[in-house]
Amino acid sequence: MNNAKLKGRTRAQESSSAIERLYITMRHLFNRGFYKPMGISGETLREALLLLRPEIYGAIAEEKAEINGLQYVIDRLPIGIEECRFINLTSDEGYGKSHFKAIVPPKRRRNCYRIDDEQMNIEITRGRSDIYDILTHLTFLFIESHKICKRVLINENGETIRDWEKLEAAVTKGRKLNQGECEIAITHAANILGRTFEEVLAVYQLFKTKENPNRFLEIIYNLGKLAINETVKGEKRTVTFSPVLRERLGHHIHGEIWANNIKKVLKEKNLLHRPIHIISANMHSVMNSIFHYASGSKEKDTMDVFEALSQSDSNAIRSNVEKEALKNGLTYIKDESGTNINVQIVDTAKIDFKKTDFSIENVKNTDGYPVLFVMDYAFGEQAYETIDEFLKPYSPNSDKHFLDVRSVSIMGKAGILEGGKGDIMIPSAHVFEGTADNYPFKNELTKEDLEGNGLEVFEGSMVTVLGTSLQNKDILKFFHDSTWNVIGLEMEGAHYQKAIQSASRIRSSISEDVQVRYAYYASDNPLETGSTLASGGLGTTGVRPTYLITQKILEQIFNS
Repeated sequence: MNNAKLKGRTRAQESSSAIERLYITMRHLFNRGFYKPMGISGETLREALLLLRPEIYGAIAEEKAEINGLQYVIDRLPIGIEECRFINLTSDEGYGKSHFKAIVPPKRRRNCYRIDDEQMNIEITRGRSDIYDILTHLTFLFIESHKICKRVLINENGETIRDWEKLEAAVTKGRKLNQGECEIAITHAANILGRTFEEVLAVYQLFKTKENPNRFLEIIYNLGKLAINETVKGEKRTVTFSPVLRERLGHHIHGEIWANNIKKVLKEKNLLHRPIHIISANMHSVMNSIFHYASGSKEKDTMDVFEALSQSDSNAIRSNVEKEALKNGLTYIKDESGTNINVQIVDTAKIDFKKTDFSIENVKNTDGYPVLFVMDYAFGEQAYETIDEFLKPYSPNSDKHFLDVRSVSIMGKAGILEGGKGDIMIPSAHVFEGTADNYPFKNELTKEDLEGNGLEVFEGSMVTVLGTSLQNKDILKFFHDSTWNVIGLEMEGAHYQKAIQSASRIRSSISEDVQVRYAYYASDNPLETGSTLASGGLGTTGVRPTYLITQKILEQIFNS
């Protein structure tokens, strides 16, 4: 028994060390300015990722290709990156004003630009977490590409196996393949990847688009081709960090612009002196929770209305809600700072509460009506950069105007360590992975507030991780089973709390009595095989927890 525990802990410690090495190495490479991923400079990254074997990357350490992890990664990188030898990470350096068309990955809000056949530029405007995320995904791609190379390359002269030649012929045909040709190509791809025909066919369908049905085959071919050229011709792939990015990173440039843009709107609308309640959530749940009465939906149950509003074919009823909101106190601020965080300002003095599901108490005059400041999800360290800047006094001229921030409420998705997708987590502290920092706090939301709604609710500590794509079962199991009482993992909590505590307890720019509310719903369970982020999205499973949490946050704000 003790030996088993010792073995498990040793593996958890190895994993923890691997994560630490990954981040130290990434910072070193960033300061250096460039590196060759499959060269000596990228060796530490590759070795650490292979030692860690994150759940999302599945079979990365095995000979066979990891095809589910590939889909997860490709969704978060720009289309065409598998064709590029040179990947350049830049700041916002004006490419948006050029002829280059912005490429935005489906699952990450970042602008990317294909400069030519060999080069992809990726804009970094959301801080170090964005860099960690990209470098980790790229390392996965490079490892997988060399797996393909090893399986298809016969000798140093560049001769390849028959499966590769057939795949190359299919991909370079220059036309759509018929069903027979497609299945033949999938057969050859399956042999190359060390996977069954059935597995590859299933993933082929997931990558398939109307414009490019053979996208999966092309990705595999291009990954293999670059790795072969690297091995045979010495055409090394290179990742570079622009001088402007290296100069700007960590200086809150985008966060400061973002915060000042919002404060300017608050001033223009004469809302700066009013009680402000910050809600980090999304751009629909607060608006829908208040104004859903205008949707025109035929559903009688409120939760059914919310589900109807979440359907892809509900543009008409969504539009009704949005129009009603804009007429009754909501102002939408589209981001122009580069943070990719849009904002809604809601002046509750203009809401007819008799039409809503809420009542508002303890308000004697208009100046006492709360202002809701709803911000879209931040990404990792970006949470600190944005909230830290927003909580500073507004000084458009020489005068300082301190904001009357009464509460900060954070709702987000997180990985759960006990329970399943859609269940709810109420944190009592955030433990910052890889550091000695931890942030205990009084959470205004409690387990009892959200129980009895058909979902499991867990209360305890949560780990703020350096990147969700780096977690493995050993280290998570250690956190879950240890006295840390960890119930889940996410990427922003400690960063938000760091900004709140420094503003309230050190800078005194907001009241020490500021209330905080944190609640998360489970997007995945990384301790369960088949339930990681790579297993797919939540679908409508996330609707109920999203609105249960949002409604409870609003109830507490209106009745505080």
